[in-house]
Amino acid sequence: MKKKDKAKKEKTKTSFQKKKLGLARNVIGAGFTSFFTDTATKMIYAVMPMFLLSIGASATAIALIEGIAESTAAILKAISGYISDRIGKSKPFMIIGYGLASLVLPLYALATLPIHVLLIRFTERVGKGIRSAPRDSLISNSIKRKVAGKSFGFQKAMDDSGAVLGPLLACLILYLMPGNYHLVFLLAMIPAICGVACVVFFVREVHLKREHQQQDAKFKCSQFKQLPKKYFQFLLVIFIFSLGNSSDALLLLKAATTDINPIFVPFIFMLFSTTSVLCAMPVGKLSDKIGRPKLMALGFLIYSLSYLGFGHYDNFLAFIPLFIMYGIYSALADVSQKSLISDITTPETKGTGYGLYHATLGLTLLPASFIGGYLYDHVNNQVPFYFGSVTAFIACILMFYFFRKD
Repeated sequence: MKKKDKAKKEKTKTSFQKKKLGLARNVIGAGFTSFFTDTATKMIYAVMPMFLLSIGASATAIALIEGIAESTAAILKAISGYISDRIGKSKPFMIIGYGLASLVLPLYALATLPIHVLLIRFTERVGKGIRSAPRDSLISNSIKRKVAGKSFGFQKAMDDSGAVLGPLLACLILYLMPGNYHLVFLLAMIPAICGVACVVFFVREVHLKREHQQQDAKFKCSQFKQLPKKYFQFLLVIFIFSLGNSSDALLLLKAATTDINPIFVPFIFMLFSTTSVLCAMPVGKLSDKIGRPKLMALGFLIYSLSYLGFGHYDNFLAFIPLFIMYGIYSALADVSQKSLISDITTPETKGTGYGLYHATLGLTLLPASFIGGYLYDHVNNQVPFYFGSVTAFIACILMFYFFRKD
């Protein structure tokens, strides 16, 4: 009986690793989950700054809403990643996380005050906090190291494809019914539910052979001690970069101050996402060949230059190439960062590694958003972007220093 169960388990594990289009089945399933979920969230995100302005929010308030929601929920990313490592399961966290987001998205239609948006946004980000690290861990444990860049490139491409379709749908709705933000919020529930269905039916758990299998979620510091020195150097670079990487809501606000019709602000955000989609897979394959650190440093440099431009220019035509540059940065940095974590962590510590990474991004967003929003409101709308340009350049230099031999 035991041999039969073992054979069944091995057969199941093999089926999870079967490939379609040169990608593991779990990678494709998680990719479509991200596509539908990001379609829903970006439908809302692309119009949220204008909606908040319409109900009396300031630029500082808009940035802080994003920062508070992300940062408060960020701790869940570390916890969920750690627990998923301890119990050896990732899929339950994905179902809960994506499911929670699909339930709360329609509630934006009921918001009449900025505080309402904050509460809903916080709950939605809790869902992301629960799912993010276990999802990346599941993808990483479903693939071999030599295709990590390609696999995370596909994940990024699918994620950003949703970020293209979402703003496009929001644009279409607002074009047909100007100012009807509530309809955008309600319709976003449809792709969100499709995303949950993809997790349930197309993503499978990966059962790993562990030398010291732990079947409980009890906290043990040894889990963190197993992470290599290179990982913490990488985390320091991410922290410094993220201090100047305030919410993209400020970018949308700056775009709205140009000569563009506010209805088409989601369109220019879609331009950024489209660029990222087109670059994600090539970047992933390139990182498999020449290494992740070089592409990460290049991404930080491009970010620095694009933010310098966002600060300097105030016209719509200048913003077109800048958002294209911003999309190139997004593909370079995001794909390379997740692939690098996959490279330098063991199967037993991947959830913890991705959790700390996501938590660092989220927790740093609060001071970054406060700094960016305050500078935008109380100095001028150029300084926050200059600040982000400087921190990105410092991160670029540190990346070269820490990983110069890789």
